[in-house]
Amino acid sequence: MSLMALMAGLSIAGAQAAPGEAPTYDQAVRCSGLSQAASEMEGGESVEGRALYDAALYWSLTSAQLARGAARTDAQADAEQTRARVRAVRELAARDATARADLARCRARTPHLG
Repeated sequence: MSLMALMAGLSIAGAQAAPGEAPTYDQAVRCSGLSQAASEMEGGESVEGRALYDAALYWSLTSAQLARGAARTDAQADAEQTRARVRAVRELAARDATARADLARCRARTPHLG
């Protein structure tokens, strides 16, 4: 998918989130962290790994876009995404049920990028 198409998709992220509900900045950061962690853990060679990579890309860009509205600097937004990823790695490695359920919800809210 081209970057222009991805950015156009981000502009309608609210329509993808849930009926009538756009993701909040905190939700986008959580999804970014979870999908990045899951992508790293799965690797990019499988169909699942590529889907997780797409989700990580989508949520990372969505978080960056929402950070502006949440009055976060680029440095703050980057740091928050990094902390979310580190937390998610720990949770997913421990097979935390809440983290796995959150990841499933994030994946359900991710538009198809392929």
